Amino acid sequence: MRKIPTIAFMYDFDKTLCDQDMQDYAFIPNLNMKSEEFWGETEQFRKKHYMEGILGYMYYMMYKCREKNIPFTQEYLRSLGKNINFYKGVQNWFKRINQYGESIGVKIEHYVISSGIKDIIDGSAIKDEFKKIFACQYYFDESGEAVWPSIAINYTQKTQYIFRISKGIYDETDNKKVNEKMTDRVVSYQNMVYFGDGITDIPCMTFVKKQGGISIALYPKGKKNKVTNLLLDNRVNYICPADYQEGSDLDTLVKCIIQEMKLSHTLLLKQKQQRSRESKNAEVKS
Repeated sequence: MRKIPTIAFMYDFDKTLCDQDMQDYAFIPNLNMKSEEFWGETEQFRKKHYMEGILGYMYYMMYKCREKNIPFTQEYLRSLGKNINFYKGVQNWFKRINQYGESIGVKIEHYVISSGIKDIIDGSAIKDEFKKIFACQYYFDESGEAVWPSIAINYTQKTQYIFRISKGIYDETDNKKVNEKMTDRVVSYQNMVYFGDGITDIPCMTFVKKQGGISIALYPKGKKNKVTNLLLDNRVNYICPADYQEGSDLDTLVKCIIQEMKLSHTLLLKQKQQRSRESKNAEVKS
């Protein structure tokens, strides 16, 4: 058991850290479309061709760009990230929370687990704040054009990345180690906090909560009704406004959670050390 506990903060991205779907900021306007128009067409297209939801929207993004003669490249996707509008306090949240953790003897790591597009996130102002970004990706051909999804993460598949974070296995192509039994985990489930915004996060929220971690459902101010049922249905531990500023309800709540996790770790460590001493004493007497 490590002397200094590591706490993993795991975030959905769209409507958890930012206030819309990432495609709504620049990608859809560049197509001269409205958000409801693009997503409505995407839904019709994927149902017509019997496509899974994430694969359907990933394909339709490519399809519409080709229709509009917009190069669908990694460079283009990353350029879209700079237009993302984050909730208040997000951009200084990570440094501030890390410093708070350090002040009480806790290491905090931040991760994204998203069904959005990784290259768009990689172009955003907060990309360097995360130890790892798990999100959907494309395979790009020799000309730089996207031709096929290389990684597609739907809502239930997101849970496998909780296992990867716990075990410290960050290579998404490694399907062997992630399923191997591991006694000494990098991050225990009890030291995990999952931040999400709604129904698509339920598998992760429920898993983390059941394993002794903390799940928090965030909502835009004035729209508490969007997440109330998640709390009533026992899917999450807390619901909170999506305000990351210092002194906000979320800031206060998270600091209390860090304190509790630190205390639990300290008590468990002391108990383990006591059992070890008792075992050694018993061996000496025998």
